[in-house]
Amino acid sequence: MSQSTFPPASRPEQHEANGSSDRVAFVTNATPQGGFDHDKLREGVRLLLEGLGLDTSHPGIVDTPGRVADMYDEIFAGLVVDPGDVLDVTFAEGHDELVLIRDIPFASICEHHLVPFIGRAHVGYVPNESGAVTGLSKLARLVDVVAKRPNLQERITSTVADTLMEQLEPKGAIVVLEAEHLCMSMRGVRKPGAQTVTSAVRGIMRDDPATRAEAMALATGRGSSST
Repeated sequence: MSQSTFPPASRPEQHEANGSSDRVAFVTNATPQGGFDHDKLREGVRLLLEGLGLDTSHPGIVDTPGRVADMYDEIFAGLVVDPGDVLDVTFAEGHDELVLIRDIPFASICEHHLVPFIGRAHVGYVPNESGAVTGLSKLARLVDVVAKRPNLQERITSTVADTLMEQLEPKGAIVVLEAEHLCMSMRGVRKPGAQTVTSAVRGIMRDDPATRAEAMALATGRGSSST
């Protein structure tokens, strides 16, 4: 896996039972390196519900452990997929200017409290000397795969940027994420609507202030630099 992926020691064991890997492949459009242990997931959810004092035989929640286990195949699919595999197809188009997609929706799970943070990503790169580009949908898929893990917003931002640099070898890359964290909205300081913004710049985006400023303005839609 890419060096920027989730720490290997923290990844779940790889299991093929319960159709887990098939669901992972379906939601990521990539080949998973295993699946999840649904027996452990179901038992864990049952214990959680019991810890809350709930009757796990109640009709409304008797099937909740199984539903949660199936859901985890989707929202944590990135744990068993290498994000680099998403960018496995490139085209030599001779393009040497910025390629950028704005407002890519994403959702991830905060690893500190296991509640969602939801937002949008802006991802761009300047192709290398051969003008190698990847499909536009691949950039959105990359964000999606990296987000499907217990996460930090900072980690998603850096991992997407590093994966772009490793797989496409572009002259530079920029990634900006804006998200609302429910761990701040629902608990703690309780500030709904607060946006956290993180950025990662690589290559000429980092080394050339003018290029970085222009890319940042285009990514966020907040003004533009003069030509």
